[in-house]
Amino acid sequence: KYIAYTDTHYNIWITNLETKQSSIIATDSYAHPNRSMNPKWSPDSKWVAYAKQQESHFKSIFAYNIDSKKTMRLTDPLADAITPVWDASGKYVYTLASTNYGLQSGWLDMSSYDPEVTRSLYAIVLNAEDKAPVLPKSDEETVEAKTDSDTNKKENDNTSVVVKIDEAGLLDRSIAMTLPDRNYVALLEGPKHTVFVAESVPNTRGLTVHHYDVEKLKATEFASGVSQMVATADRKSVLLNQNNNWHLVDTKSPPKPGEGKLKIDIKTKLDPKAEYKQIFKEGWRFMRDFLYVDNVHGAPWNEVYQWYSPWIDHVRHRTDLNYVVDIMSGEVAIGHSYVSGGDMPDVDRVPVGLLGCDLKLNKGAFQITKIFNGERWNPEIESPLGLPGINVTEGDYLIAINGKMLSSNTNPYQLLEQTAGREITITVNNKPTATGARDILVKPVSNERSLRYIDWVEGNRRKVDKLSNGKLAYVYVPNTSGNGFTSFNRYYFSQQDKKGAVIDERNNGGGSAADYMVDVMSRELYGYFNSKANDNRPWTGPIAGIWGPKVMIINERAGSGGDLLPFMFKKKNVGPLVGTRTWGGLVGTWDTPRFIDGGRMVAPRGGFFNVDGEWDVEGIGISPDIEVIQHPKLTSQGRDPQLERAVEEALRLLETQEFKLKAEPKAPIRWKRPEGYDKDN
Repeated sequence: KYIAYTDTHYNIWITNLETKQSSIIATDSYAHPNRSMNPKWSPDSKWVAYAKQQESHFKSIFAYNIDSKKTMRLTDPLADAITPVWDASGKYVYTLASTNYGLQSGWLDMSSYDPEVTRSLYAIVLNAEDKAPVLPKSDEETVEAKTDSDTNKKENDNTSVVVKIDEAGLLDRSIAMTLPDRNYVALLEGPKHTVFVAESVPNTRGLTVHHYDVEKLKATEFASGVSQMVATADRKSVLLNQNNNWHLVDTKSPPKPGEGKLKIDIKTKLDPKAEYKQIFKEGWRFMRDFLYVDNVHGAPWNEVYQWYSPWIDHVRHRTDLNYVVDIMSGEVAIGHSYVSGGDMPDVDRVPVGLLGCDLKLNKGAFQITKIFNGERWNPEIESPLGLPGINVTEGDYLIAINGKMLSSNTNPYQLLEQTAGREITITVNNKPTATGARDILVKPVSNERSLRYIDWVEGNRRKVDKLSNGKLAYVYVPNTSGNGFTSFNRYYFSQQDKKGAVIDERNNGGGSAADYMVDVMSRELYGYFNSKANDNRPWTGPIAGIWGPKVMIINERAGSGGDLLPFMFKKKNVGPLVGTRTWGGLVGTWDTPRFIDGGRMVAPRGGFFNVDGEWDVEGIGISPDIEVIQHPKLTSQGRDPQLERAVEEALRLLETQEFKLKAEPKAPIRWKRPEGYDKDN
C-alpha cells in the first residue's frame, strides 16, 4: 500500500499507492555525501525508521508512524547512531552507535583522518512493558511441545506483529548488546531475535559479517570478504556478494565455501544510440539537480539542452559522447566538472619494464646518467638498480638486455616489453663496449613515478638544507588527501629541530580541507616542561611543532584542497606565500551518481564562501604575497626560483622571528617551616 524512498535533496517520501498521494516525512540536516538516511519499514508496515543528521552533525534514529503521522526520536543525541534495523518481533530496533565519533563528524576535514571510530550494537526496547534482551536468565530449561507446522506458521506470519512505541522513557531504553565495540559499519535484518553486523577489519578485503543472536547474546562469524548483502522479505535468505561472486544462502547458519554460488552469465543487447541519448540527458539533469546552487550559474539550461542534444545523433564512439557532455557542462563555467570513463572498448596494453634510471646516447651506446635509488624509509618503492649488491653506478653503459645487444638504432624500452616484475639479465660496463662487461640480474618495475617523485622531494629538502645552512625544514604536500597527510606528518615532525620551515604545496592535487596542517603550523607556545637529562634541554609545550617562521610555496597547478590550504595559511597569518596564483577550483566532487554504463560526470557540490558571506576562491585562486615565475631559462639550468626565493624570505624572517629555547630557571625553594621551629622540643 505504501512505498518509502529518498530523493536527490535528502528527503524521505512516503507514497500511498491507492490514493497516489505523496508526502515528505523527513529531510536531512546536511547534504552529506554518505547518504545514511535510508528508510526501513517495521514488520507491521506502520512505522518507518531512519537515521537523520542533527545540527550537531551527530545522527539520531527516528521513527515515523503512517497513521498518526507522528515522528519519535528513538536515540539520545549524544551518540552517533546509524543503520536502524527492526527485529522481526517488532519489539526492538537495532542500531550501531558511537560515542567517540567526535572529529569524524568533520568528514571533509583532514583532522578527521586519525581518530579511530568504534561502534557498539544496541537494541532499543520500544514498548515500556517489554524486557531488555540482556536481562539475566535462569539456567533451568523450559520445554514446550511444538510441531513443525506451528513453528513454520509463526516464522512466516507477520500479520500478528503490532509495533507499539512508548515515547515516555524511550531514550533510556537503548540497551548495549554483549558485542565488543569495533569498527562496525552496517546492520542487516535477520530472523527473529537475530541481526547481521558488518565489520570493517583493517587490511582485509571486504567486510566481515557477524550473525548476532540476541537471545543467546552470542556472535558468530557468518561470512568474510563481503561487499554487498541483501535479505529477502521473509528474512530466511540473504543474497551476498562475496569476493566478486554472488551467493544465495540461508540465514540460519554460516554458508560453507562455495555454497549457494550463482552462475551469472548475463548478456545485454544494447542500442548504443539510445544509450548515448539517455546518458546525455542524465548528464544534463545531473548538472541541473546536483549542482551546489540552483541557478546553474545563470546558464539558460533548457536552451543548453537544445543546443547540444542534436550533436548526439553524430556520436560514433563513447569518447565522442564524453566530449559532448564535457562541452555542455562547460557552459556552467565551474571547476571540477570532470567527465570520464564509460563503456570503452577493451585495449590490450603491453606492460613495459623500467629500470629506474635515466639513459642518454653517448658514444653510440646508452649511458646511465642517473639512478633513482628510492631514497630512505620507503618500503613501497622498489629501485631495480638501487639495491646494495647490484653494483651499477651512474656513468655505466647499458650494453645488452637479456642477451640482445643495444645500438644507437635500438629502442631499449622495446627490449623491456613484458618484463615488469620479472627477473631479467642486463649487461653493463664502465665503457661503451662489450669487452669486460658484466651480467646482472635485475627486476624492472612497471612505473617509475614514485622513484622520481621521492627523488624530487628529497632533492628539494637537501637544497633547502644547504641554502639555509641547516636552519630550515622542507615539507612537501602533494595533496590534501591520504598521501599529503602522510607526507606532512613525515617531513614536518621529523625536522622539529629546525629554526623554520618551507612548506611546498606546488602541484597540490587537493582532497580534503587541510585544517589539521594549518592547526599544527599555527600552534602557539604556552610554556615548557623541564627535562632532567643531558643539558636539561626542556620540552616545549606543546612538544610537537616548529616554532620559527614558515613560508609556503604555491603555483597555478595547485587547486581544490590545494587552494584552500594556502587560503587558510594566509587567514591564520602563519606566513607569506611565494610563487604564482593557485588554480581557483574550490567546489566538492562528491555525490553525483554514475551513468548507466559506469561513466562519470561531476556536478560539483559544496561551493565555498568566506566569513563575510561572499563566494570565494572558486574561479579566483589564492594570490602570492611574493610573485615568482619559474622562468624556463633558469629551470632548464636546474634552478628552482620559487624554492630559492622562499628560502631567502624564511631566512629574512628568521632575523627577527628566530625562536630560542628558554633556559631552565633556577631550582625553586619551596620548603618552609615557621621561624624558631628548630628550637621547639
